[in-house]
Amino acid sequence: MLKGLLYGPDGAAFSPSHTRKGGKLYRYYISQTVLKHGAGTCPLGRVPAGEIEAAVIDRLRAVFRQPEIVAGTWKAAKAQQGDVTEADARTALQQLDPLWDELFPAEQARIVALLVERIDIGTEGLDIRLRVDGLRGLARDMLAGDREKAA
Repeated sequence: MLKGLLYGPDGAAFSPSHTRKGGKLYRYYISQTVLKHGAGTCPLGRVPAGEIEAAVIDRLRAVFRQPEIVAGTWKAAKAQQGDVTEADARTALQQLDPLWDELFPAEQARIVALLVERIDIGTEGLDIRLRVDGLRGLARDMLAGDREKAA
């Protein structure tokens, strides 16, 4: 889900990887620095995929609830489709939260790539840089889907 978006404290990209132990699959992201120069060359080295992906999704869900994000999304969507109300934008963003777990992984990855420009991970936590046009595009897609259902 975070392929091409995740970077470590040294600026190196993290790549998705996995291993199997005892028939169980373990997914993680590993620093390119570690891959090129060996263990111990990056303070984080590897991070469990499930944990970092859940943290990013939790942050995105919080963003969808912020009034300034709703207002900005509404203004951007209204500029493209004049009949969009702020309530429409709020509803579209709120609908994503309960639907998230039902989406196929490929669709989740598409939405994350649409919304997120870059994720910097460090020993102190995450810094997520959002795409300016990402929320507008997502709201436009969701509003178009709502209109198709209503028609």
